[in-house]
Amino acid sequence: MKQCIRYVLTDDQVQLAWAEAGRGPPLVKAATWLTHLQYDLESPVWAHWIRFFAEHFRYIRYDERGCGMSDRNAGDLAQEHWLEDLETVIDAAAIDRPAALLGISQGAATAIRYAVRHPQRVSHLILYGGYAVGGLKTDDAQRRALYQAVMEVVGIGWGSNNPAFRQLFTARFVPQGTQPQLDWFNDLCRNTTSAANARALLQARGNVDVRELLGQVRVPTLVLHSCNDQIAPLSQGRWLASHIPGARFVQLDSHNHVLLEHEPAWNEFREAVLEFTGLADAEAAAEAGLIAALTARERMALRLLCEGRSNAQIGWQLGIAEKTVRNHVSSLYRKLGVRSRAEAIVLAHRQHPPESSG
Repeated sequence: MKQCIRYVLTDDQVQLAWAEAGRGPPLVKAATWLTHLQYDLESPVWAHWIRFFAEHFRYIRYDERGCGMSDRNAGDLAQEHWLEDLETVIDAAAIDRPAALLGISQGAATAIRYAVRHPQRVSHLILYGGYAVGGLKTDDAQRRALYQAVMEVVGIGWGSNNPAFRQLFTARFVPQGTQPQLDWFNDLCRNTTSAANARALLQARGNVDVRELLGQVRVPTLVLHSCNDQIAPLSQGRWLASHIPGARFVQLDSHNHVLLEHEPAWNEFREAVLEFTGLADAEAAAEAGLIAALTARERMALRLLCEGRSNAQIGWQLGIAEKTVRNHVSSLYRKLGVRSRAEAIVLAHRQHPPESSG
């Protein structure tokens, strides 16, 4: 993936690092815990998120103040800065039309605040794993006590060589992660921000409360939530969806706060986002046009590829040399914008799903 990283200065003189990748309609992700614009490209936890959005959108994201490539010595990290920081990045990106806005975890609160203040600048509001009330403001005594305990552990051992302190945090984010994924997230936590900043950021998240704003949202909203999320309870996702007028709700079968690439819930998430933003129909129409533009010989070769035929078998079927088959296949790859037999078959099946044998 190619991305362009830039810096912008906030009104209170904090440097924010922001990046964009991909082409298409604009989609901006509000800052979430913990990110690093450069490291995340190779991350086993975040890379597939970036790939997906960059493949379909002009994807804009930024590291929040106090972590990643943004100013680490940003002073006050209270949530009062979140909305202004998002406004600063969107203005710097010079977006010339309403943009989709993605709020993950505590980023949902920032996205909601922006949508209420600037409804004319938001085309779609997508909230995943979000919450209206933070762990320090909740009426749930058990959730509040757990949140306070995590804050204390983070404050004591975040920067130590013993990963057990960070593991307490990481294991709740991706409980179904592989060991390499857990190790990467542990390292990211330590390398992305200081212990003092981590505790301050947790404090700010714990004090989130946007309940009074939900009824003021006037943009199309999609709420997605993992059913066994240990960071933001499912009840919080349902609360968002039931109190934002007209919001759609999608429950995902996962234990992870950050969806991992291998799990079925990730595919469900992608399909829901593309359908909600209208890209699913647009891309299907574009793919249909690509297939229609193939020659009759190329369409026949594509059909035989989908049946699992080799180049030699396709040549025999069509009465042409195997070298000619290779030329036809290369041509249809180029016209369809794919790089392999597998990608060509997936595209063809999206247009004409194989009939069920049952």
